[in-house]
Amino acid sequence: MAKARIGAQTYTIREQCEKASDVAGCCAKIKAMGYDGIQASAAGFSAIDARELKKILDGEGLACASTHIGYDRMRDETDTVIEDHQILNCKYPAIGGLFLDTLNADVIRQFAADFSAVGRKFAAADMRIGYHNHSHELMHFDGTPMMQMLIDAFDPSVWFEIDVYWIAHGLGDPAEWIGKVAGRIPCVHYKDGRMNAERQHLMCEIGAGNLNWPRINAACVEAGAEWLLVERDSGELDPFESLKISLENMRAMGL
Repeated sequence: MAKARIGAQTYTIREQCEKASDVAGCCAKIKAMGYDGIQASAAGFSAIDARELKKILDGEGLACASTHIGYDRMRDETDTVIEDHQILNCKYPAIGGLFLDTLNADVIRQFAADFSAVGRKFAAADMRIGYHNHSHELMHFDGTPMMQMLIDAFDPSVWFEIDVYWIAHGLGDPAEWIGKVAGRIPCVHYKDGRMNAERQHLMCEIGAGNLNWPRINAACVEAGAEWLLVERDSGELDPFESLKISLENMRAMGL
């Protein structure tokens, strides 16, 4: 099995890359750190034309491992989204999650059916759409975690982007959930966390927090993950410095 590559999730640098014109400079910094690719998401990376982004990535020797886009676009602009991802040579578009004012078992089942229908359209174009979790997917409905309901209900073409921090935040075991979606998890969100002096959850650099990385790393290998995508939503360090430290720590782990 090929060794997983490491990418930077560009939501991490959304404030440093607010406009499409910022993308080239940010990609140069990401490449200089030693990353293999990016997951294009938010701000300037959402605004830039796909052809221009591909030109920048090719110039830096970076791959577009995946993207995060809105479900509405994925559903309502399917042909355009597929074309953009074909330009980027990217087979793994994903949504950031399901955020509704009302969640219940019926709503979840209907969403799973609707998302699966969209997924089958992408599958016909040799692409797979993915679902990224937060912690609320570990809420129980009718005695079953929402995450398990989605695993059971989604079309087999749909993949899961397990975010290990948010699984831990929801009192789940990241390695266990990675194992539950083995073969359906080409990309994993790598993110660490710890408690601060105010007893609050704080996101931090990979290896600087409390997650069990030996178990997570082993689970990713076993599940067949192709990309480990580093993200930090917020934290104490400059986002670029955070990405640099996380990558250094991951390389020290043998990744």
